[in-house]
Amino acid sequence: MTTATPTAPQPLYEDDRTGLSVETLKRAFMDNLFYIQGKFPRLATQHDYYMALAYTVRDRLLQRWISTAETYTTNKSRTVCYLSAEFLMGPHLGNNLINLGIYDQVKQAITELGLDFDALLYQEEEPGLGNGGLGRLAACFLDSLATLQIPAIGYGIRYEFGIFDQEIRDGWQVEITDKWLRFGNPWEIARPEWAVDVKLGGYTEPYTDEQGNYRVRWYPHQVIKGVPYDTPILGYLVNTANTLRLWKAEAPESFDFAAFNRGDYYGAVDEKIVSENVTKVLYPNDEPIQGKRLRLIQQIFFVSCSLQDMFRILKGQGIPVTDFHKKFAIQLNDTHPAIAVAELMRLLVDEHHLDWDTAWDITTQSCAYTNHTLLPEALERWPLDMFASLLPRHLEIIYEINRRFLDLVRERFPSDLGKVQRMSLIDESGERYVRMANLATVGSKAVNGVAALHTELLKQTVLKDFYDLWPEKFQNKTNGVTPRRWLLLSNLRLSRLIASRIGKDWVTHYEQLRQLEAHVDDPQFRQEWRDCKRAIKAELVDFIRERTGVVVDPDSMFDVQIKRIHEYKRQHLQALHIVALYNRLKRDPSLDVPARTFIFGGKAAPGYFMAKLIIKLINSIAEVVNHDPDIQGRIQVVFLPDYNVKLAQRVFPAADLSEQISTAGKEASGTGNMKFAMNGALTIGTLDGANIEIRERVGAENFFLFGLTAQEVMALRAQGYRPWEYYNSNPVLKEVIDQIASGMFSRGDTSLFRPLVDSLLNHDPYFLLADFQSFLDCQDHVSETYKDPERWTRMSILNTARTGYFSSDRTIQEYCRDIWRVSPVPIELKPYDHYQAGMRLT
Repeated sequence: MTTATPTAPQPLYEDDRTGLSVETLKRAFMDNLFYIQGKFPRLATQHDYYMALAYTVRDRLLQRWISTAETYTTNKSRTVCYLSAEFLMGPHLGNNLINLGIYDQVKQAITELGLDFDALLYQEEEPGLGNGGLGRLAACFLDSLATLQIPAIGYGIRYEFGIFDQEIRDGWQVEITDKWLRFGNPWEIARPEWAVDVKLGGYTEPYTDEQGNYRVRWYPHQVIKGVPYDTPILGYLVNTANTLRLWKAEAPESFDFAAFNRGDYYGAVDEKIVSENVTKVLYPNDEPIQGKRLRLIQQIFFVSCSLQDMFRILKGQGIPVTDFHKKFAIQLNDTHPAIAVAELMRLLVDEHHLDWDTAWDITTQSCAYTNHTLLPEALERWPLDMFASLLPRHLEIIYEINRRFLDLVRERFPSDLGKVQRMSLIDESGERYVRMANLATVGSKAVNGVAALHTELLKQTVLKDFYDLWPEKFQNKTNGVTPRRWLLLSNLRLSRLIASRIGKDWVTHYEQLRQLEAHVDDPQFRQEWRDCKRAIKAELVDFIRERTGVVVDPDSMFDVQIKRIHEYKRQHLQALHIVALYNRLKRDPSLDVPARTFIFGGKAAPGYFMAKLIIKLINSIAEVVNHDPDIQGRIQVVFLPDYNVKLAQRVFPAADLSEQISTAGKEASGTGNMKFAMNGALTIGTLDGANIEIRERVGAENFFLFGLTAQEVMALRAQGYRPWEYYNSNPVLKEVIDQIASGMFSRGDTSLFRPLVDSLLNHDPYFLLADFQSFLDCQDHVSETYKDPERWTRMSILNTARTGYFSSDRTIQEYCRDIWRVSPVPIELKPYDHYQAGMRLT
């Protein structure tokens, strides 16, 4: 009988660049501090430590990113190309740790090295590459595309300076340059070998080619080079890492030696300066014509770069140009990339010499258009003369598209001249303009709104004529948000409480949150839910004190309105409510209402005076209310400066009440409403945007509804809305308006808020005065409900449990099924072979 020789335990081998154990992560972190940052611990700053950690995490992404690219290339996978002028990604580090599934390991590794993990997370500069919901939606979509293993590329602009940093000085917004790149960006990789040229200005000349076909040559006045910078976007617990490709503008020749040698030192770098200005800043002020020109140049720049990149991919994979639409599904995120319709036609006809009909068929099968607004002024249009001077060839193409299209319209509606005029790609009712929404609609196979009401109103109002012509083009795709960032990362406490009851599968199967309903009547679970919320609120209290100096009560109701400042979003309606409540408490200190902390946050566009005045009003009310000893602790008002994704991740989890109070019919969808609800906040809102669907899903009894409907708003406007009548007939409203006008909240200055008061009394375009009393009555109902903690907690749990529909995973699945016709492509990683690379860890 032979006795088997015992085998020694096999050593664990891990590559320092891909290993996920705590010891390997520690070693990789120290290597990156030394070899990438060039520092040793005694000299290293917190930022050095952050960079070392970011590179450690990026190494793990690269393995997946390269495997993904290799798989897509080998399989020639059909790919979604998401074109957006904004990508408000938020900090990458925490999100990548969550999606890699190594958050706890990395935290342990960093802690064992004697460093503060949370402080390193906070070091990351947020890429301010978006203004609000549009850019954040694009970011959520990229997360879901990767998580669902859908081949995708996000195309946009690498703005050197993003959305401004906001400071509050004497109650006013002050814009500070957002220098998000000043310390470098560890997540991106430049790809100068894939740079392309973009033409501007000049003139065109027709000619006949060798086959006798009519062709056009474009002789540009200026050429700008677009250089791509790539960032990996990893899915949650999958190997798929898609690409965010952002374009930076450069001069083809950055230095003119001849000019320099002549002594023209400024001229030597003039072309560099002019070209780089194109991607210098997010959304330049487009009031002056120079700003409009720059906006249009930005749009054609990133669209042309992106389409040329698609042709590069097509060529590299050996796919014929005539199959472009089979390879790519192009989604136009609002009208900013709408010029893609004309540019794709130009590339197909002028550069690849396809005939017009074939090129048009490819274009209309490739493109789809998402509309994000019902505000006519937000539907972009460009002065014709300016457009012609910058894009002469594109204007010729648009004229030809328009000629053929209007022939179709006249054929379908032979006696309706008004319809022809409204649907034309050229607005000729005065100064002539190119209508970009019309171009996007004509050149796309599908047009979608972003909430059920929004889509219906699109069909009935701004795009009604196009719906009459092509009803089959129109779809609804209600927006969603990624639960990875907005619950799992932002609210770890609540995520762990949820997982303790229903497991962790809800992170990618969000509808499973419905299982929480089985626990809503469990007193222990409700108490744990309240304890969780209280702990999160206490953390926000510390942050508020640190940022503003205001000390708030964590046991008060956190009544939150954080979003872009705009009159239609009606932050000033909440301000009127605060003054009315203040007056009631001054008159009757024994009034039985729960203490409230009103939390605001948001940025106003630099040129939007009324929005900036609303910020000043909120801060002026805070100055009076917060320092009134009679009100001490009953009401507090806080404006958190510099609202961004980082700040939002702190505030959403702590909110008790979510203010979604826009004028009905004005908000396309909203996504903040979804983030609040999934974190257990209750909503007070109008029947606007996605509020309607949130109310349907969570239950009318778990939603605080007030205000006019969209139909009632339209009817009131049609019959002649007179805000003065509401002012004169409502003593509470009259008192509030008079106090603001009197200088009570402006240190006696009666002129400061006069523009706001005059607008409300004489115009009130967003119907604040009409909705005021309904809003107050609903707020009283909120207060009564909050006084019953068990009832409030039950409503809070049901809000979270019933928000599964609002995951961006569901939205993306609908796009894939109904518009893009794209299927998942799973990615396999090759196992690590220590004989080829080996680091040995025993």
